[in-house]
Amino acid sequence: MAGRDRVVAVTGATGRQGGAVARHLLTGGWRVRALTRRPDGPAARALGVLGAEVVRADMTAPADLVAAFRGAYGLYSVQNFLPGGTEAEITQGLNVADAAGATGVEHVVYGSAGTGAADTGIGSWNSKLVVQAHIRALGLPLTVLRPMAFMELMTDRDFVPPVSTWSLMPKLMGPDRPVGWICADDLGAIAARVFAEPDRFAGADLALAADVRSISQCREIWRDLHGRPPRRVPMPAWMFRRIVGPDLITMWRWLRTAQFDIDPEPTRELLPAALTVRQWLTRRLVRSAGGRSR
Repeated sequence: MAGRDRVVAVTGATGRQGGAVARHLLTGGWRVRALTRRPDGPAARALGVLGAEVVRADMTAPADLVAAFRGAYGLYSVQNFLPGGTEAEITQGLNVADAAGATGVEHVVYGSAGTGAADTGIGSWNSKLVVQAHIRALGLPLTVLRPMAFMELMTDRDFVPPVSTWSLMPKLMGPDRPVGWICADDLGAIAARVFAEPDRFAGADLALAADVRSISQCREIWRDLHGRPPRRVPMPAWMFRRIVGPDLITMWRWLRTAQFDIDPEPTRELLPAALTVRQWLTRRLVRSAGGRSR
């Protein structure tokens, strides 16, 4: 049960995933220690206003992490492979795990990805399996969350959706292949529930998808809501690879023929209010319209 005297440290707290986790933990009554390399940035300041303790920490610096985790009951651990590649992601993930072990963290919730299988050949999925194995080897109580595609891929500039989601992704994966979707905010709500019920979720590996829709179906929902299709920006795969590396292209090509289950029901049992693609895009449209009206 969440207690106001219990601290959960959140790595990547100013990012999309870590930020959602931090906000839901705060709402649930936890004390949140938000780790960031930029404590003076706008996202960090916003978390501070909500009540988080914002701490400067770099996941490449073990001493930073040990200091940040002292006295923490729980830890949400997530790393981003895109800035430095999967080797850097692994290094950061191992550093976080070692610091958690050294400071007596009692429950680690790890933001993973992929199917959980080791034979996909997708670097950013395999890297997470390495980190998970290390956490387990340290004997830390662990819950793994494996969100499928984030709905933010359809809208957020960080994901360059006109190029990736609406152009290259359907081209390489196939426009009619089913995709499991979940929004970052719902992931945050699920993570908060996992921390609140450690006896139920410690040791669990949870694949998360609130809706299953192909890119073609998402495009039709967008058209229905906006009165036009989403903008597409064609780009050759070789140019995209040069900009962001090979991993996403490898992933989309693997997904073209791969066979694995995507069942939204377990996610809906965890969070009955989890948004579908249509509900999420509708909310984004309403929010965008409200911003323009001001």
